[in-house]
Amino acid sequence: MAAKRKINVGIIGLGFMAATHIKAYRQIPEANIHAVCNPSGRCLDGDLTNVGGNINANDPVRLDMTQVKGTRQFADLLNDPSIDVIDICTPTLLHPEMFAAALRAGKHVLCEKPVARTSTLAREMAAQAKAALAKGQFSMPAMCLRFWPEWAWLKQVIADGTYGKVLSARFRRMAEPPHWGQKHFAQGAASGGALLDLHIHDVDFIQYCFGKPKRVFATGYTKYTGAIDHVVAQFEVASGAIVHAEGSWAMAQGYGFHMSYTVNFEQATADYDLVRAPDNVLKLFRPGHPGETVKCPGADGYVQELQHFFDSIQTGVAPSVVTMEDGLAAVQICEAEEASIKAASVVPVAA
Repeated sequence: MAAKRKINVGIIGLGFMAATHIKAYRQIPEANIHAVCNPSGRCLDGDLTNVGGNINANDPVRLDMTQVKGTRQFADLLNDPSIDVIDICTPTLLHPEMFAAALRAGKHVLCEKPVARTSTLAREMAAQAKAALAKGQFSMPAMCLRFWPEWAWLKQVIADGTYGKVLSARFRRMAEPPHWGQKHFAQGAASGGALLDLHIHDVDFIQYCFGKPKRVFATGYTKYTGAIDHVVAQFEVASGAIVHAEGSWAMAQGYGFHMSYTVNFEQATADYDLVRAPDNVLKLFRPGHPGETVKCPGADGYVQELQHFFDSIQTGVAPSVVTMEDGLAAVQICEAEEASIKAASVVPVAA
């Protein structure tokens, strides 16, 4: 089998998600981090050891800057003909402008979630992505949950009807306020609060498994950002299953980060809880069987999402697991939840 060609990446933004992507790129043989850009100048020495996030890691990131170009000017990435992919890891408000510029420069584009602060901007990005596709340029939102092994397992058993129909599904993503990138996250007008920046993971996964919800009913409150920092939402989906999700940045200091799901099928119950990692994170219960641990081998969701994008570039087949249209839909659902909280009533999701 012929070796895959190297794909050169230019990363804009050097915060937690950039560090996470760098670790993932190191596990993809064809990935080459060609350049990094941070307008503030922070971490351009290649030392990202003090960059933190909500997932603990004991493998600090250091780049060999004799092999990687560093710049404070985004235009340097756009104008570099060696760069194939622009990886946007900047604060949400900067995504639309950078996304459009990268496409104009002829690059493939990976964009962190949420793709934009509003669905109006996200719709423009989806349209730009569609136009670029005709020229052979691919774009993808970095919705890693679709690629996470235990979550991909859940998607598959739902789609296959392995345990019958889903009767109910609950998703939870709970955290204390993010202590990294506080200038951005703490300003709800910029970040969208936990509802848009954190809870959107489960919103997207729900639409992945059950289709875009028809209507939502949500309650929530503000505690940290001025936007919605704790949300509980119920989604009306085509199958009739009871589907709800809770997301929060409002937990007290020391709580850390928790994510879980419980899905009740006609013939089984699946229960995932990150607290039980690494040995018993996913449990399956079936009548007549003792509870069992489900092992889902494979790389983590970050590696698999980037590998999917790189495979698309290598084969010339557009990304299919998640698209910019999905990124738009996730923002639309979150906006419907916010409207429901304000109106204290059920709200339809935009088509």
